[in-house]
Amino acid sequence: MTLGQGKWIKLEQKGSGPGARSSHAIAVVGNQAYVFGGEFKPRVPVDNKLHVFDLEDLTWSIADATGDVPPPRVGVTMAAVGETIYVFGGRDADHTELNELYSFDTRTNKWVLLSSGEEGPQNRSYHSTVADDQRVYIFGGCGVAGRLNDLWAFDVSDCKWVQFPGPGESCKGRGGPGLAVSGGKIWVIYGFAGMEMNDIHCFDLVKEEWAPVEATGEKPTPRSVFSTAGIGKYIFIYGGEIDPSDLGHMGAGMFSGELFVLDTEALKWVKWEDLEEKEYHPGPRGWCAYSAGQREDKQGLLVYGGNSPTNDRLDDIFFFTPCQ
Repeated sequence: MTLGQGKWIKLEQKGSGPGARSSHAIAVVGNQAYVFGGEFKPRVPVDNKLHVFDLEDLTWSIADATGDVPPPRVGVTMAAVGETIYVFGGRDADHTELNELYSFDTRTNKWVLLSSGEEGPQNRSYHSTVADDQRVYIFGGCGVAGRLNDLWAFDVSDCKWVQFPGPGESCKGRGGPGLAVSGGKIWVIYGFAGMEMNDIHCFDLVKEEWAPVEATGEKPTPRSVFSTAGIGKYIFIYGGEIDPSDLGHMGAGMFSGELFVLDTEALKWVKWEDLEEKEYHPGPRGWCAYSAGQREDKQGLLVYGGNSPTNDRLDDIFFFTPCQ
């Protein structure tokens, strides 16, 4: 992989898609990207349909879903393990934080409510979720009584929640952090803790220990609600809010359009250069739906929609591919 270079591609969209939205979530299974939740007007959930985007023929459809279909919500997260998607938390139309965990089997198109109430993590929205081949990890977010810094995992084989030790006061509770799995560790990057943060913390899954991380290189400015993808030893971050709005979630702050990568072995940041024309660049934005994915046999970062500096919700789709 050639550090420091890559390219964005804007994907054409065919069919009737979800439309413009922010605070939604996306997960990739094979060549299908599944989109759920989000808002067009601030804090008003759009719908609870599961929209499907084919990354090969670039066509939208709606899953003919059955079972325990989740109600509409914003600030929700998704992650896939194998052919199953897991959806956790968010905030409903009454601005109530939620803590249900749902699974969606992409083979049968069936939703199942796996946990709720006192089981598992407490209610939250604008948290972060990532998965490996065995567990779905939940970190942080906006809880009922304030911002959180707890780490949980749902074991997809045992169908049980595990709560890990907390990081302590060194890692403040936060919303909109980056979250990735790399090298047997969970990485927590930046986020909003009353102010935009620029700290990094990692949790060793074997030792079950937290540690702060100091990285060299050209560091990103403090930010939250940015797009994140872990690919091997690299963690990519794109965009995000770098100066919050005085209106909170009701208005847009100042957004970044930059993309950085963290080498988790060398502990070094590198700012990436786009090799294509600027018209193919997604530009400044935050509150996007994003996921690591693969297109045309190349791994990269998929970004859909989000909020713009003008406070307009977006409906475009981009795919970033690092140079191999």
